[in-house]
Amino acid sequence: MAGEFIAVPLKKTWELDHTKPLKNFISNTFANASPEDYNNAISEFNKLRNQMISKSLDKHESALEVLYRYYDQLVAIDSKLPISENQIRINYKWQDAFDKESFFVGKRTLTLSSAAYEKVCVLFNIGALQSQIAESQNMESDDGLKTSAKLYQQAAGIFNYLKDCVLSHVQQEPTPDLHPDTLSAIGALLLAQAQECVYRKAAIDKMKDSIVAKLAHHCSDLYADAMKQLQLHSLRELWPKEWISSAAAKQAGFHAMAEYHMAKDEGTRKAYGHEIARLKHSSELMQASATRGGGIFPFKKEENKINLALKEAEKDNNFIYHDKVPDRNTLSAIGKAPVAKALPIPAPMSKDFKDLFEKIVPLAVHQAITTFDNRKAEVINMEVGRLREQTQLLNSVLASLNLPAAIEDLSGEAVPSSLLEKARTLKENGGGIDYINKLMTDLPELLTRNREILNESTKLLDDEETSDKQLREQFKERWTRTPSVNLTEPIRQEGNKYKGILDTAIQADHVVKEKYNTHREGIVLLSKSDAEIASALPSGNPTAAMKDQPFVVALKQLMEQVETMKAERDVMENEIKEAKCDMAAKFLGALSADGAIEEDLISSQELEAMYGPLREQVRDSVTRQETLLADIQRANTEFCNAKSSNQSAATRETMLKDLAAAFDNYMELKGNLEEGTKFYNDLTQLLVRFQNKVTDFCFARKTEKEELMKDLQTNIANQPTQAPPAAPSYQKAQAPARPPPPTLPTSQPTQASAQAPQASAPAPHQAPQRPSQPPTIPQAAPPQSQQPPAYGQGAPQLPYPANPGYGGQQYPQAAGGYPQYAPPAMPQGFNPYAQYGQQPQYGQNPYGAPPSAPPQGAYPPQQPYPGQQPGYPQQPGYPPQGQYPQQPQWR
Repeated sequence: MAGEFIAVPLKKTWELDHTKPLKNFISNTFANASPEDYNNAISEFNKLRNQMISKSLDKHESALEVLYRYYDQLVAIDSKLPISENQIRINYKWQDAFDKESFFVGKRTLTLSSAAYEKVCVLFNIGALQSQIAESQNMESDDGLKTSAKLYQQAAGIFNYLKDCVLSHVQQEPTPDLHPDTLSAIGALLLAQAQECVYRKAAIDKMKDSIVAKLAHHCSDLYADAMKQLQLHSLRELWPKEWISSAAAKQAGFHAMAEYHMAKDEGTRKAYGHEIARLKHSSELMQASATRGGGIFPFKKEENKINLALKEAEKDNNFIYHDKVPDRNTLSAIGKAPVAKALPIPAPMSKDFKDLFEKIVPLAVHQAITTFDNRKAEVINMEVGRLREQTQLLNSVLASLNLPAAIEDLSGEAVPSSLLEKARTLKENGGGIDYINKLMTDLPELLTRNREILNESTKLLDDEETSDKQLREQFKERWTRTPSVNLTEPIRQEGNKYKGILDTAIQADHVVKEKYNTHREGIVLLSKSDAEIASALPSGNPTAAMKDQPFVVALKQLMEQVETMKAERDVMENEIKEAKCDMAAKFLGALSADGAIEEDLISSQELEAMYGPLREQVRDSVTRQETLLADIQRANTEFCNAKSSNQSAATRETMLKDLAAAFDNYMELKGNLEEGTKFYNDLTQLLVRFQNKVTDFCFARKTEKEELMKDLQTNIANQPTQAPPAAPSYQKAQAPARPPPPTLPTSQPTQASAQAPQASAPAPHQAPQRPSQPPTIPQAAPPQSQQPPAYGQGAPQLPYPANPGYGGQQYPQAAGGYPQYAPPAMPQGFNPYAQYGQQPQYGQNPYGAPPSAPPQGAYPPQQPYPGQQPGYPQQPGYPPQGQYPQQPQWR
């Protein structure tokens, strides 16, 4: 049997560049990713897609490996690099595989920014290429049949998978080749061809006829199913013309082969009558196959074999066995052997697949890590905030008590050593008031920059949405792309989040500015030299005698405990900030094990393990501070009571308190302003990434808009022009009204008198319509010698007489009617209507038609009647002679 197998055509696509969209997304999303981790990967990914396009044309299994690797890579990055309309916008354009493109209709293509759509199209081409490679195999060899059967089964599995998932993967109306009915029909046809390969191998291997018959019978059923699906009304015009014919021919042909092999099995069991009945049925089915194929008949050899077997079986039965031939309806049904099956898609499809982006974690893992980092930051901020809050409370209490400066300034003249230490610390930490002023000046500029970036990004989104709405209102339902409002919701939510952050930061800036204004004078004084500080302090009466008092000694010890507690808290703060854990490995393990990540549970457990002991230390430090403050308050009360009689030192003590508070607030201001500056700089980077995302989105939407407008304009230009509206009735051409009848003379005019009125008579605009019936000619024949006068010789060419049918007067009638007369005989072959050959709608003239009518559109040259003067012109549009009244000279 000849190997007429069907191969599925490939979808066509075009090269594109992934570099910029992927780089932008990775740099904006994976902030810790090194460019070295993905630059080469992106370049290799581009090359792989280009190879996929070029290798698709090679009908070899090595070409399939390239398509396998590209598809596997798409699957691998699906969880890492989400290519979609509202994330990574890469427009994939694919043409319909069955597109019979023409100059007027153009190409049937669909362009989507969707990795799922790209995977569907690549899978379609994998299945199509598998069918082409299978079709090109040597169907007479064992290896060729095995390879073809395997590839056809794999391709059938791919198309069956696409049939079930295409509508969920392609959100818009797909091209006809990706319609579920189309994919189902292709899958059914390929599965039938896989079963055909199995049958052919069994026939070549000369397996038992009963088994081969079952294989052939199931093959016939599969082709019947394929033919049924191919003949769907919505699909008939899609296929190449030979597909349905081939399926129809093979359906009947393999049924015939099933009956043939079953007949041979009957013969081996000496059921000769059954053998003949099946051979006859087989022969009839072969004839049906030849008829259905419409020129496609791959069973010529098998038909000859069946006919020869039938002839020999009948001969043997007639001369030897004399077995009764039963009716074919009484024959037992042939079983089925469904060996070929649609194979599932393996994962991965390539044997040696390696992910190009293996250093980039899946997006779910990245999002889980980001959420964990946010939870960790909350814990850090909470515990560090508690420590700082308690330290600030401690410092404020000590400042209100002027400690430790009060117990150091017992002489009343020298600057307390703690105050000098604070002044040195202030100068070493930034330089004093100048540094604070610089930070206070820079902060509004950073805020303004961030606000401008955010506003510009929002404006880009607004402009793009406005443009989309305008075009949607203009083109109505023809504007088929996704509305901007459906795509920009996540981006706008992110923009609103940044706006809220900026609003909160502005409020914090106001608090910092108020704190700065309150303590500015004290910070200015501490920024000066020791001598300037000493001269600025008022003098007070000495209290040196109290330096050995128990409450003074107790206060000094308590101040040492305060310094120790502050140092411990600095260490705890560093430990809280520096705590780390490799959450990527934990989340990846959870994703691979369960297919999903329970981030809440995993993060809570890990944070408790990391920060549980540190939280306990913070609580202990807060508790110890409460006891320490109570002791300080008690000892300071005794100290104040002892020196209460010394009123001169009150002014000095107040100033020392203010300077101590100014130092504490300086350190807070410096920390707040530095954190604010870092916050705004970090926020600038986030906003720039956000702006890049918005810019990429708007640019991709602009490109998509231009392509869609181009397609719309092409479709509009190719649409057929509608028929013009019907003309108003007053614009329609009408026959002119007949003028009044002429006065007919009784004598024959001369040639000159006949020609004179012709020059002045206007030519009629349109010939009057010919009567539906020819005029009645009297039957009496005149003598042959008499000839009728030519037109124009009997009377001047005056306007037509009024017809009674048009409202004119009745023709004058002689009393008692016209007398009987015999008109002159017509010449041989004469036809008075021959000059109106341009009116083909009239029927055959009963007076005889000329041998050939002249062509329409021009009056033929009229030969003069016998007796007509030569040179007399033929009158155009002359009415039929039957309309004229009887000429008097004919009587």
